[in-house]
Amino acid sequence: MGKHKTIFICSNCGAHSAQWLGKCPSCNEWNTFVEEIIQKQPITSITGSTKGYASPISISEIIPHAETRIITGINELDRVLGGGLVPGAVVLIGGEPGIGKSTLLLQLALKINEKIVLYITGEESPQQIKLRAGRIGTENNNCFILSETSLENIFDHLEKIQPGIIIVDSVQTLYTDKIESSPGSVTQVRECTMALLKYAKKFGIPVFLIGHINKEGNLAGPKVLEHIVDTVLLFEGDPNYMYRVIRVTKNRFGSTSELAIFEMRSNGLKEVSNPSEVLISNLNRDSSGTVVCSTLNGNRILLVEIQSLVSSSVYGTPQRVSTGFDYRRLNMLLAVLEKRAGFRLSLKDVFINIAGGLRIEDPGLDLAVICAILSSDKDFPIDNNFCFAGEVGLSGEIRPVYRIEQRIAEAQKLGFKKIFISKSNIKGLNQTKFNIEISGVSKIEDLFRHLL
Repeated sequence: MGKHKTIFICSNCGAHSAQWLGKCPSCNEWNTFVEEIIQKQPITSITGSTKGYASPISISEIIPHAETRIITGINELDRVLGGGLVPGAVVLIGGEPGIGKSTLLLQLALKINEKIVLYITGEESPQQIKLRAGRIGTENNNCFILSETSLENIFDHLEKIQPGIIIVDSVQTLYTDKIESSPGSVTQVRECTMALLKYAKKFGIPVFLIGHINKEGNLAGPKVLEHIVDTVLLFEGDPNYMYRVIRVTKNRFGSTSELAIFEMRSNGLKEVSNPSEVLISNLNRDSSGTVVCSTLNGNRILLVEIQSLVSSSVYGTPQRVSTGFDYRRLNMLLAVLEKRAGFRLSLKDVFINIAGGLRIEDPGLDLAVICAILSSDKDFPIDNNFCFAGEVGLSGEIRPVYRIEQRIAEAQKLGFKKIFISKSNIKGLNQTKFNIEISGVSKIEDLFRHLL
C-alpha cells in the first residue's frame, strides 16, 4: 500500500486544497469542497502497460482515417450525434432521474445487430434490465448485460467479450481499487472516465456514459468530466409530459445546435419526426389566448402553441407565471405592453404556457406571446390561420429573427394562410416562392391594428 494523504477537492471544478474552504477560489462556488484520500504515488494505467512513449510527429505526416460512422438505428439520436456514432467517441448523457436515459440506451443496444453491445449497469440487476427490454419488445442476441461496478473486473470482461459498443449506467457508480475513495467521488469519477477514454481511443470502440445531475440541473461530478468526453447530451423534459428533448452542449464531431425530440410511451421512447404537427394537433381553434408561433429550437424549426390566460387579480400583488418561457422576458413584454401600447396589466394575473412541456428560449416567441396576452385580455380568438415570428424590443419595435425563410416554409407546410413577421425580415425576401401571405409589421401598434 502506497503512502496516501487527505486533501479537499472542489466537486464543481476539481480544484485542490490542503484544507477545507467555504468558497472555491477557482469557480467561486460555495460549499463544494469534499474530503478525499488519494495516493501520493502516481496511479498506474488500468488499461495496460505504461511502457512505451508517444513520439512527436509532423502534422503533414499524419494520415487521417476515413470517418465511418456507426448508424444506431435511432434517427433522432444519429442526427444530434452529427450523422451517427464515431468510432472511439465517448458520449456523456445526463438528465433527471426517470427522464428516459437508460431506456434510450437500452433501445440503442437492442437495435444494433451487427456489433456486440455490452451494457454495464451499476444500478440495476440483469433481471431488471430484462424486464425493461420485455416492455420495449425487442430481442438481440448480440446485447450482453453486465452488472458490475469494479473497473478492474469490467476491463477483464472487455478483453473476453471484445464488444463493439460499450454502455455504462452510470459513471458515478464505477470505482477503481487503486483509489481510496468512495464511488461517485471527484477522483473516482475522473479516473474511471479517463480509463474508459483511453480504452475507447486505443481500440476505436464508442462508449456511452450515463451521468447523474445535481439539484441545479448540471452534470454531477467534476467539471473536468465534460472536458474529457467528446460529446455531452442533456436529456430534458417534464416527467408529467410525454415529450423528451435531447440537446447537445458539446460535440467534437458535429453541430451543437441540433436537438432530438422523443415521445415517452409504455413500450419505450418513440421518435417524433415531425414535432410541429404533433405539438399543434390538439390546438383549440375557437378559444381566446391561443396563438401559434414559428420558432427556432436548436437547428430545428418548430411550430408551437402559446397559451395565455389574463384575469383580474384577487390578491394585492398580481401573479406572473410562465411555463416553458423565460419569466424575466415575460415581465419585460408586459412592461412594453403597459408603456408602449397602453394595456393596463399591472393589476391582472398573467399566465403563459408553451403546450407540450417544451422549454424554448428563442426571441422569436415574443410576437406570439404578446398576441396571446392581448387575445386573452380582450377575450377574442385570433384567426386560427395566423402564425407569428418576431422579436419585440423595449421601444415596442418588431425586430427581425434568424432563418425567417425556414420559419415561413414550416408554417406554409402545415397549412397556415398568413404569417406576421418583422418588416426588416421582408427586405431581400423572395415572397414569390411562398403560397402563404406574409405581413410585415414594424411596431406592436401596427400588429394590433391588423388583428383588431
